[in-house]
Amino acid sequence: MAEGDTILRLARRFDATLVGETVSATAPSPRGKAANVDRLDGHRLERAEARGKHLLLEFGELSLHSHLGMSGGWHFYRPGAGWRRPRSSAWAVLSGGEWEAVQFGGPTLRVTTTGRLRRDPQIARLGPDILADDFDPEAVIATMRADPTRGLGEALLDQHLVAGIGNIFKSEACFAARIDPWRATGDLSDEELREALLAARAQMTAAVESGGRHRFQIYKRRQSVCPSCRGPVSSRGQGDANRTTYWCPRCQS
Repeated sequence: MAEGDTILRLARRFDATLVGETVSATAPSPRGKAANVDRLDGHRLERAEARGKHLLLEFGELSLHSHLGMSGGWHFYRPGAGWRRPRSSAWAVLSGGEWEAVQFGGPTLRVTTTGRLRRDPQIARLGPDILADDFDPEAVIATMRADPTRGLGEALLDQHLVAGIGNIFKSEACFAARIDPWRATGDLSDEELREALLAARAQMTAAVESGGRHRFQIYKRRQSVCPSCRGPVSSRGQGDANRTTYWCPRCQS
């Protein structure tokens, strides 16, 4: 699933290519037509914003909301260049100036009024963005205390508590902080919670700056060994969504 670092990179890519341009908007596939992408045709892209795992493109009174989920993606091409996927499978094509942005797949693609999107509960209820310039870990720690029985790994995935962390950086942050992801938040000190949050922020910021070329320490190392102690890596589903958590029982005890 695309995590907050991927979405922030996309917002920056839009800033560098299409923000400020009046776009031609088309929807080659039925899914894009159902999202009303054509309503954006002839509008100027004024702003691209990453909100956790959500990409918000503002065209004045209209906005496009994109959530990529596990399989979605945005591609950027020069006009006339060959695409990596069939044109018929594209949900949205935004063309302007010297670039076109093409969207494929994902659970959410919709065009709505900007005012309605700002009031939408799905966006309004998001917690602080882990990658925001003004991110305050203390605010997240305070909300985590509301349910002291939740495991840390599960709490880090709750987008209402902190937005942007996904399954990859949940495991990576807990490993970097040397905290067992199954420990209840109520059993962790503020310092330990802060360390996990700041580890996630640091790793995701590095992934943004490196273009996503991030070497994982623990994620998906189930059949390998811990890079620190050389012991076996454990994994199992965690939380209501049963997302797989990876951890080292020795280093994170």
